[in-house]
Amino acid sequence: KIRNRIKRFKWLLQMTSEEYYKQGNDYRRQGLYHEAMNSYMEAIAIDPDSPAATARQMLEEQFSFYYKDYYNP
Repeated sequence: KIRNRIKRFKWLLQMTSEEYYKQGNDYRRQGLYHEAMNSYMEAIAIDPDSPAATARQMLEEQFSFYYKDYYNP
């Protein structure tokens, strides 16, 4: 799987903010929300003005609306 390959070779890759953002989008589409959030956070750490900031906020809003009992920011 792509996810396993990324984890295995992550130390070799110096990913850009845009790549982390795209990775987060891929994870989100697969329903891997925790991994998506982590990718968005990496993108934001590199570039605070990344579109990942908006994506992270939207994902947090979804969690707080749909999963009130599970989500604790």
